[in-house]
Amino acid sequence: MTQVGRSDESAASQFMGVKELAVYLDVSTSWLYQYGTQLGLPRYKFGRGRTAKVRYRRSEVDRWVKSQRVE
Repeated sequence: MTQVGRSDESAASQFMGVKELAVYLDVSTSWLYQYGTQLGLPRYKFGRGRTAKVRYRRSEVDRWVKSQRVE
């Protein structure tokens, strides 16, 4: 029987999917696909073609959000 270690859990939780990020940022998923990359929101693509998964690293999203601050 294999056991999932803490490092495996934290590695999985450091990425967010498109739907999860849309909720986090209070935007639509279509907005993320259309404008996210143009605005410099870093993303990762796992896989190829139509079955590829787009993921966002939480720490990079938080850094990006802080950079969007308007004074």
